[in-house]
Amino acid sequence: MKKAVFRNFLHRTNGAAALEFAIIAPVFFMTVFSMIAYGIYLGAVHSVQQVSADAARAAVAGLSQAERQTLARDYIQRSLMRHPFIDAHQVKVDVADDSANPNQFTVSVSYDASHLPIWSLYTYAMPDSEISGFSTIRIGGL
Repeated sequence: MKKAVFRNFLHRTNGAAALEFAIIAPVFFMTVFSMIAYGIYLGAVHSVQQVSADAARAAVAGLSQAERQTLARDYIQRSLMRHPFIDAHQVKVDVADDSANPNQFTVSVSYDASHLPIWSLYTYAMPDSEISGFSTIRIGGL
């Protein structure tokens, strides 16, 4: 009698799907949240790089380093006001003339992304919270 009950217990499949879900679900959800977090992060990285390139294009009209810096900062403040994942107050802009080549200048943009919602998601290893992008422009064309 005991042997038959034990054999029936081993061959039952009721609840197998629930057990499989309990084993697989944490890994699945952690992977999904990681993909969402990396998507948000890569969107912010792309935006920082794009805004540095656009600010460099806007700053090329400046005649001095101070004027180029003002043009770049103004452009960045205007363009980042509508971005959902970038706070314009967390952006640092640096416009510097190239010391090796006086006909070039570089616009560097760094962004502190520590306030993004991705850091509160339980995910795998995340990249650095400081995002940097830069663009170098030649003054006066070729």
